[in-house]
Amino acid sequence: MDSPLKDMTGTIVNKQYKLIKKLGAGAFGEIYSSQSNGLEYAIKIEKSDSKHPQLEFESKLYHYLNNHNGQGIPKYYGYYSHDGYNFLVMELLGQSLEDIFSENNRIFTLQTVCVLGIQMLECIEFLHCKQFIHRDIKPDNFLMGKAQKDRVYLVDYGLAKRYISKDLHIPYKDNKALTGTARYASINTHLGIEQSRRDDLESLAYVLMYFLRGSLPWQNLRANNQKEKYDRIMEKKLATSSETLCKNYPQQLLQFVDYTKNLKFDEKPDYQFIKNLFISIMQENELRMEYIYDWDDEDTQRDKIQIRNDEKDNLLKTNKQSSNTQQRVNKYQENKNLNSNSIYMRNCSNINNKYSIGRTKTNSIGSINKVVVTKTKQITNNTINSLTNQNTLPNNNNNINNYSKLHQNLAKQIIKKHSSLHYQ
Repeated sequence: MDSPLKDMTGTIVNKQYKLIKKLGAGAFGEIYSSQSNGLEYAIKIEKSDSKHPQLEFESKLYHYLNNHNGQGIPKYYGYYSHDGYNFLVMELLGQSLEDIFSENNRIFTLQTVCVLGIQMLECIEFLHCKQFIHRDIKPDNFLMGKAQKDRVYLVDYGLAKRYISKDLHIPYKDNKALTGTARYASINTHLGIEQSRRDDLESLAYVLMYFLRGSLPWQNLRANNQKEKYDRIMEKKLATSSETLCKNYPQQLLQFVDYTKNLKFDEKPDYQFIKNLFISIMQENELRMEYIYDWDDEDTQRDKIQIRNDEKDNLLKTNKQSSNTQQRVNKYQENKNLNSNSIYMRNCSNINNKYSIGRTKTNSIGSINKVVVTKTKQITNNTINSLTNQNTLPNNNNNINNYSKLHQNLAKQIIKKHSSLHYQ
């Protein structure tokens, strides 16, 4: 991480924007509020000699997305470099969902989660439609609007990546370092597999469950260093089933989590299917089909953003589509029980890197072995010690061999249940 920036309050950027107040800081640098001709802006700042500069790339992506009238994308006003710093000027937004979450006793109601889920999904869908993935979906990167107070915006595209290259999906790779935030990272990301659209959606699922539950099972794990912490988060995430994560919450949320986990690497997600899950939750629980949030006061006098006409049409069709929706969910559930060899061959036919997939399959098993071996080592050692104490060790080689294979079998079970790479 680069050294902190000096206090830049009062600095004039491009002879136009005066920095007023520091709003926050992160690995990228810092962000300030600013003013120009009576209007407010947000300006991200990084050192020009930063080890991993991001603002130039991010500015180009903001400019590209703005040219396509992006859904939930902040307005972009310019990128400048001078006096050893890079500046990205953009629309000033409101609080992040993480800050609002903390102010609301770290819990959101079903109404708020569904309304947020629909909008967050729309932001991600728009980005995906423009051939980019975000790779750092988390509450801190979703902000409420300032001019449009009911609108959710997706920010911080420094880790975004184009997933389409020369009209082809990027190749399937493994041994990748974890990019993003470990708490919300997908299981495949933990396993070192190249990220694609499915990973943004799995992260969204974890964010929404975080809002409903108040925390996730893999939070607050003790570790001596970052690598150990990431390993422990992955271990707990692998050990937590979708059913456990979504227990006591609407069945549609379980369907959403399972759907994201069963998407293939280069598969285009069915965003409307996911949106219909949120709409059906709202309908079944008689929630208001408006952008109403927990933090809205009863006396708030502002116009509510209504569900668009096409979304209302989808709501009217929900009852007619319910059986089809359930069939679609069952289809993804059945993928878990399909013949593993046929799934593997279908993956190979979809992606033009058969060797990479085959190799990744083995390496993923190896990665999970490292996770579960810690669970089984104590069992194995205790068994060997017990046999030794009974003086029966020479006659129990078969028992020892069985225990030595225990973690391998567990690894196969875990990857078959949790990964889109199925092992035979």
